[in-house]
Amino acid sequence: MLRIINISGTDLVSVRDRAVVELLYSTGARVSEIINLNLHDIETIANAENLITTVKLKGKGGKERVVPIGSFAVTAVNDYLARARPKLSKVSTQKALFLNQRGGRLTRQSAWNIVAKAAQRAGLKDQVTPHSLRHSFATHLLDGGADIRVVQELLGHSSVTTTQIYTLITIDRLRESYSSAHPRSK
Repeated sequence: MLRIINISGTDLVSVRDRAVVELLYSTGARVSEIINLNLHDIETIANAENLITTVKLKGKGGKERVVPIGSFAVTAVNDYLARARPKLSKVSTQKALFLNQRGGRLTRQSAWNIVAKAAQRAGLKDQVTPHSLRHSFATHLLDGGADIRVVQELLGHSSVTTTQIYTLITIDRLRESYSSAHPRSK
C-alpha cells in the first residue's frame, strides 16, 4: 500500500497529488476533511527540541481535532505550497489548501481520482480509495503499538468501538504470525 505514495513527477499536478496522498496517509483524515482544508489549518510550532507541524481537521458534525503531520507529508505539502499552489491559484484570496487546475477547491471526486491513479501507477490491482489510506494509517499505528485510545482521537471517532474495527486486521496478523511461528500452533 505504501507504494502508492511514491508519486513521481515535478509538474504542478504531480506535486499537488503527492501532497494530497501524503497528507491523507500521514493524518488518517477523511477525504472531506482534506478537501475542506484551508491554508490557515496547517500550523508549525517550535518547541525546545524541534518543529511540530499539525493540521486542524473538521470532522463529522463539525467536530475539530488537531493531528500531527509526519515529516514526509510536511515536505510534500511545503513543496506544493512553494512550487505548485501559487501557479494553480487564480485569485490571491483563495483560502483552500488544495486547488484544481482551474484555481478552485479540489473536489471529493478529484481526490478519489488522485488516489486511484496513484494506486494504478503503483501497480496495485485492488481498488484503493482515500478511505484505504485512512484504514492503513490506523492499522499501521496499531501494528506499531499505538494505544487504541490515541488512534481513536487521531481518527476523530467519538467511540472506541468504531476504532476497534481496525484492530480486527491486527488480530488476524497476530493469528497468522502465531500459526506460522509457534511449534504447537498446528
